[in-house]
Amino acid sequence: MTNKPTSSRGTGRPSGGSKERRGGKPARPARPSRPAARSTGARLAAAGTGAPRQAPKARVLPVQEAGELLNFLLAHLNMGRNAVKSLLARGQVSVNGRTVTVYNHPLLPGQSVTVSKERIVEAPPLIGLTILHEDSDIIVVRKEAGLLSIASAQAQEEELTAYRQLMAHVRHQDPSGRIFVVHRLDRDTSGVMLFAKSEQAQQTLQNAWQEMVQERTYVALVDGMVKKPEGTVKSWLKESSTLKMYSSPYPNDGQLAITHYKVLQAARDFSLLEVNLETGRKNQIRVHMQDIGHPIAGDRKYGSKSRTLNRLGLHARVIAFTHPMTGELMRFETEIPKAFLGPLKGSAPKS
Repeated sequence: MTNKPTSSRGTGRPSGGSKERRGGKPARPARPSRPAARSTGARLAAAGTGAPRQAPKARVLPVQEAGELLNFLLAHLNMGRNAVKSLLARGQVSVNGRTVTVYNHPLLPGQSVTVSKERIVEAPPLIGLTILHEDSDIIVVRKEAGLLSIASAQAQEEELTAYRQLMAHVRHQDPSGRIFVVHRLDRDTSGVMLFAKSEQAQQTLQNAWQEMVQERTYVALVDGMVKKPEGTVKSWLKESSTLKMYSSPYPNDGQLAITHYKVLQAARDFSLLEVNLETGRKNQIRVHMQDIGHPIAGDRKYGSKSRTLNRLGLHARVIAFTHPMTGELMRFETEIPKAFLGPLKGSAPKS
């Protein structure tokens, strides 16, 4: 761009003498003309020449072979295991641009792992939830008793739920991230749960749930001594006008529900059962345990008289399923809650 020519006044050229303006006041010294404005690119280029470059704030590591994130970082960083775990916990590690905090996050050839030198803003804490596994398609968590899976019609608008917390968790990593519900656990049931991170993963799981889920095992603390070592309960479940499920006395009247159980420990007042679901109906285990005369401990809605537990005696211990995108068989097992074992110790079997 050519600068417009300026008049001789104010150019700063010598005029051969110290001329004064009318009125006897000395003339102002002329201002030097400003150089033409440079483009942003030109300014940055000029700033880069001669000035030392700042050290990069992140290190990018290409993935050459499949493996787990923690082992990959230990192999490529000159740091101890605890220091690397701290990097992960602070959100300073990302895979293909997404922050990852899980140690066993799977890596594939062609991906890139970025290690930031700066502390990232920490993710919001999870209350009543522990992440067991997370990848780009699914999240597997352990939910504590008392936490809602998702908001119900009766729940307050801002009530804490597993869904709301996990939505905040994924959006901390990716503002456009989302969580999709695959199945639910009752508020007072603890245990392992599966959520999807894409609509495609959710639909794949829900459309072929019976085929893709290989195992769903619960442990149940029930009232009384269950004398039959194992058994199967089969009925057709219906829902009453008060939203309570019950077994219909008529065949094919309602949704078919099949529950298998095995006694792990039995005492005078309580028994600990392993329960496997062949179908997954609402309140299925709770209804079927009432049907055999041994309701879930603490489950007053379905006939329990005991008050030993301050919660429902039901825990989703195992889930095994085919990964909706990779086809890999995945299995997650959690511990039996300690609260379930205490009542058995204080309840000796009958002689």
